[in-house]
Amino acid sequence: MAQDRAVRRRAAHLGPEKRRPLILDSALQVYLAHGYRGTSMQAVADAAGVTKPVVYECFKNRDELLLALLSREEKKLFDAVIAALPKMPSFEDVEALISSGLTAFLKAATEAPDSWRVVFESSRNSESAVARRVRAARDTILGRLRDLVIMYLSTIDVADTERKAPVLAELLASICESCGRMIVVDKMPWTPEDLANYVSRLMTLGVTKA
Repeated sequence: MAQDRAVRRRAAHLGPEKRRPLILDSALQVYLAHGYRGTSMQAVADAAGVTKPVVYECFKNRDELLLALLSREEKKLFDAVIAALPKMPSFEDVEALISSGLTAFLKAATEAPDSWRVVFESSRNSESAVARRVRAARDTILGRLRDLVIMYLSTIDVADTERKAPVLAELLASICESCGRMIVVDKMPWTPEDLANYVSRLMTLGVTKA
């Protein structure tokens, strides 16, 4: 108890700007343990060793707190995903292209597993402001994937490209998400490289014949 009071007294000396990262660190741990519904302002305050009014000084409500947390964690993954997508790809070896991009994404996910779990958990609460933020970020990545798919389909003389590209882009996005969940959340016995190589082989067997 004496230690808790000491932590609370130290927290009182911090301004909101310096305190926010500490509150977000505590919110991350609460969110990972209890999910969206279990992350209350009181639970975060308890985890941070401060009073609930201290948390409200930093964030006006739970949605603002969770959106700030998501924004921080999502940026780590978003930057990694965009970096994994080639700007000027070569389609001479599509299997290698998919494998390298998926490997880069999965490595980023395994290096920031808590970030992935926050984003994955948030997407399951379809009506929350947090889930809407996740969908918006996903749409941005999906748009980039569609551009790459259109570029690829144009090199192999596929008919009806505009109609088929969104389907293939959505499949690619879903496969990446599923592979990330398998490794980070389900902890299936795959390395990023092995899973990416296997999935890329499965995908390229069917793309040119569909």
